[in-house]
Order: sequence, then structure tokens, then C-alpha cells
Amino acid sequence: MKEDQVVEEPGFQDEEESLFQDIDLLQKHGINMADIKKLKSVGICTVKGIQMTTRRALCNVKGLSEAKVDKIKEAANKLIVSKIHSLLKLLGGGIESMAITEAFGEFRTGKTQLSHTLCVTAQLPGAGDYPGGKIIFIDTENTFRPDRLRDIADRFNVDHDAVLDNVLYARAYTSEHQMELLDYVAAKFHEEPGIFKLLIIDSIMALFRVDFSGRGELAERQQKLAQMLSRLQKISEEYNVAIFVTNQMTADPGATMTFQADPKKPIGGHILAHASTTRISLRKGRGELRIAKIYDSPEMPENEATFAITAGGIGDAKE
Repeated sequence: MKEDQVVEEPGFQDEEESLFQDIDLLQKHGINMADIKKLKSVGICTVKGIQMTTRRALCNVKGLSEAKVDKIKEAANKLIVSKIHSLLKLLGGGIESMAITEAFGEFRTGKTQLSHTLCVTAQLPGAGDYPGGKIIFIDTENTFRPDRLRDIADRFNVDHDAVLDNVLYARAYTSEHQMELLDYVAAKFHEEPGIFKLLIIDSIMALFRVDFSGRGELAERQQKLAQMLSRLQKISEEYNVAIFVTNQMTADPGATMTFQADPKKPIGGHILAHASTTRISLRKGRGELRIAKIYDSPEMPENEATFAITAGGIGDAKE
């Protein structure tokens, strides 16, 4: 069997492996060997060990100043940051900037959980010198829960208040209001250039469904939707931000004719399909397990990943 095993790219090891990385690896991130020896002298030998030790306890280690401890914590975060492993691998390492990524699925498939997890992970420094940054969250269905962010912040060992301060929240009440909020978003991105990294809309179509409910209003709905998506695309390119939107499913009236296995499809039609660079479908597995599948992407092959919904947000599935 071994010959057939796929060799994974370095940096995307299994979660267990990455949690137990030797602290000698901190040298790559500017921590000197003398300080690493000080950590080992008190029994901290892995990156996970640093994650599990409070700043105060580290400051009590002889020879470690507060500044050094901050640097060590930062370096450990960089080493451990690719936390949504299987899902990140599926997405080629993360959410693409200057593009729209759409996750769609039925109720309780993890769309909002994924949005909340990204609110925290987008703030953490990561691979390829990614510095982390602020997020704007546009909520159309009253799904945003600050307490979820606190739980996820705990998992990544980051300060609650700092995480919440970096998420700008706006509740949209109508599709028109949702469009108006994009003016506010663009103004914010302009005010603080390079600081914002991600715009989340959860969910993008909900208010359009409410405001344009009749069949006779479909053309107008699609026209308004096209205007909003065009604006989103421009904002993402002008300010170099990633855009992550969630979407719902609806019964596909034409599916019964084609004998599709799943007669549901994401709403928004061709207009949303063409605007989204990458589309991910989410569906339920056993218990808290969920399956994400690349539904449409110019860069990545059709592939699947299983993930779990945990107290700390989206995590790897533990079989």
C-alpha cells in the first residue's frame, strides 16, 4: 500500500503532527537557540507546549522577558496556524484574495460555522508571509454570535477582545441595504489600506429571496444581484481582499428530468455561479461531520474534504 500513498506538501501535515512539532523549528521564525533551551529546561519541547502555556507562566521562565515571550508566542502561532487542515488543503491553502469564494449548502451544514472560524483565522499570521488582518462581517440572517468567536479565539490561544476588535460587524435588513453597506465597506477599506483582509457575507442571497419572492420579479432580482456582485468583485480587486459568501440551496425544478442524485442547487442562478471564482458545496455527514466539495474552481480539481464542527469552530474530522 505504501507505494500508493500520496506525499503531502510540507506545511500541511496532519493536525497531530503539526501540534507536536519540535520547538527547534522556532529558529526559522527568529527565535535563538539559547531561548529555545530555556523553554526546554522547563519541559516545553513542542509548539503545542507553547500554545498551552500562558504568557504569564512563560515570563516566569528565567531569562525570558515579556518582549521575548511575545515573539515566541507569535512564532508558535505561525507554525501552527494552518488549523483547518483538510479544508485548507482542499482550498489550496486558504481563501483566495481578489476573488469571491462561495460556500453553499442546506441548513446546518456548517456555512455560518465556517464564516465564524474564518473571522479568527484570517487575523492570524500564516504561510507565505501572510500578516493577518481585519475582517468585515455582513450578516443578513442574524446568525453572527460574538460568543462563538470567543470560543474559536480560545482554540487558537488569542485574546478575545483583540479578536472582536478586529471584526467589524454590520447587519443588513433588505437587499437594498446590503448593497448600501458595500459603500461603507469600500470606505473602510480605503480608510485603512492593507489592513482589511476578508469580507464575509452570510448569507448573500437570503434578502434577495425575501425582497423578490414572486416569479415575475426574478429578472429584477437577477439584475440587482448582478450589480451587487460586480461591486463586490471591484472592491476585492481594488483593495486586495478575499470575499467569502455563504449561500442556500433550493429545489431544482429541472433536476427530476435529468435524474440528478441531488435535486437541489445553490440559488442565484448563472449570475452568482459566474461571479464566484471558487464554489464549495457543503453537506452533512455522520453526527457533527460535514463534507466539503470543490464544486467549481478554475485552479483546483474537484475534490472532497471531511471536517468537523467543534466548540472551537471548524476543525479536522477525527475518525
